[in-house]
Amino acid sequence: MKAGSWLVLALCAGCATSPSGDAARGDILVDGKNVHPESISSSKDGSLYVGSINGIIYRAGPKDTTAEPFITPDPGNGLRSTYGVLADDKDGRLWVCSVANGFARTPGPQAPSEVAAFELKTGKLIGRWPFPAPGGTCNDIAIAADGAAYATDTPGGRILKLPKGGKALEVVIASDQLKGVDGIAFAGDGRMYVNNVQKNQLWRVTPPHDGLAAELKLLTADRTMGGPDGLRPIGGNRFLQAEGTAGRITVVTIDGDNAHIEVLREGLQSSPNVALIGHTVYTVEGRINYLMDPQLRGKDPGPFKAIAIPLPQ
Repeated sequence: MKAGSWLVLALCAGCATSPSGDAARGDILVDGKNVHPESISSSKDGSLYVGSINGIIYRAGPKDTTAEPFITPDPGNGLRSTYGVLADDKDGRLWVCSVANGFARTPGPQAPSEVAAFELKTGKLIGRWPFPAPGGTCNDIAIAADGAAYATDTPGGRILKLPKGGKALEVVIASDQLKGVDGIAFAGDGRMYVNNVQKNQLWRVTPPHDGLAAELKLLTADRTMGGPDGLRPIGGNRFLQAEGTAGRITVVTIDGDNAHIEVLREGLQSSPNVALIGHTVYTVEGRINYLMDPQLRGKDPGPFKAIAIPLPQ
């Protein structure tokens, strides 16, 4: 990989350290019905943020055992279903993918996905940036060391960038190889990694720089993945990964062009994303079968919670 101006140390957004006591807190209840979360994130003070299919973003403070509504959709913020949710401590922002509800039965054209940013402490809207044509679906977000926000477009096979202070999203890469792209994260050396929820793949991505074209490198994984979704950095070349189809949480360690995958938890119901607080991993269950299965649709899926999983030392 050639060095370039973009290759700098990346922020570990979403891999927060926290005050002691996170393990004792255990599971965190989400105070809402039919939440069906698609993403989860954490900030350095130990707060946890949970998105939802209904657009509400829930927050649990550093010592809270219940996540309460923090940001609610309204005409001003334009929130719809909240897919990617990412806490950015450096700039004090909560980044969100606002997406048309794919499970709704409303006919007709939908407005394009948007990347939105809110004040991390107050939930006040900072800005909204729509996806450029042909639309697509914003699925997850990562922040580079220079403050640029990168978002994935799953059906479009695109990676988009909002430069710090930028006015519009730019298409950085568009490739048929990336159709199905979902999770995105930066390693400690600044390199970008993405996974593919449809093709069960991991890729290293080199954005175009210094007049050079973008590069995509498919990594060789030592374990078959099942619907890799959320991807969060936890230092160096290590990441937490949620595999929704397989219903498990894994630790991914990149070694050159290879990826070692270690299972932390199995038996989850469509786990879409993952976050770290101190030495405790948190994940959520989407339970999307209650949205897709005609025999379950409309029935009560039960309470939703952020599930605590110890991170091996």
